[in-house]
Amino acid sequence: MPETDARNRQVQGLDALELQPGKSVGDRGAAGIAGRIWAATWPKAVAVVIVLAAWQALVWSGWRTEYVFPGPDRVLPALLNEVTDPAFWSAVQVTMRRAFVGFALALAVGVVVGLAVSQFRPLRSAIGSLVTGLQTMPSIVWFPFAMLLYGISESAIMFVIILGAAPSIAGGLTSGIDYVSPSLLRAGQVMGLRGVQRYSLLIVPAALPMFVTGLKQGWAFAWRSLMAGELLVIINQENSIGWALSQARQLNDADRLLSYIIIVLVIGIMIDVFFNWADRSLRRRWGIAPS
Repeated sequence: MPETDARNRQVQGLDALELQPGKSVGDRGAAGIAGRIWAATWPKAVAVVIVLAAWQALVWSGWRTEYVFPGPDRVLPALLNEVTDPAFWSAVQVTMRRAFVGFALALAVGVVVGLAVSQFRPLRSAIGSLVTGLQTMPSIVWFPFAMLLYGISESAIMFVIILGAAPSIAGGLTSGIDYVSPSLLRAGQVMGLRGVQRYSLLIVPAALPMFVTGLKQGWAFAWRSLMAGELLVIINQENSIGWALSQARQLNDADRLLSYIIIVLVIGIMIDVFFNWADRSLRRRWGIAPS
């Protein structure tokens, strides 16, 4: 009978959905999380293995002597030795403190400039191209002037970090505001949003996806500026990542030098992962990315 056949198919479908013996919903959830972690991790692990193999092959080719260009078989033990030294973590703490303080200052300046430029057309005509031009300038160009202004001090480093990062942050915010839908602006006007509420409740949240992109680019400029600053501005022999790089170069210690280059790269990748996570979260919240 057709009804009996349909009922049998429904029962079979329910049987197929039953959990396997010994497995709970929590186990399936944990397995799903582990699967997602593995799917995100294995391509990076393969890339690392390929890079290490190519690096070691280049060393074995005799392109440079191992004294000048050591392979991973020498650099990785040196890296392990560094990360187990308390002085290393002190250097990382000093560098990251400078990075976060400088980026916070650049964020404050960039937000103010971005809001002002986006709302006042004469100001955009006056300094809009200047803000864009500042993004193209290498940060190292500013250091002689910064040292002339502030001497050998952290203020010189902060000055260059702000000049390097703030234009990108301002540009990202301005672009985000420019692409806010006019229908949203009209809806906010109908709802009576004025002044600070208009920005805090409507414009800035709508501009967040592009603003996060500007923040990511601003961090990249801030990080590069900081590394250049710590190499050029040695403050009372204070331990930092840049100071350690400079010391390794002066001592011709290629193993230690390359290990600190790897550390700089790893820190940059970790911050990039954070910004990518923030970007995906915003896209999911806005309904433009799968949950």
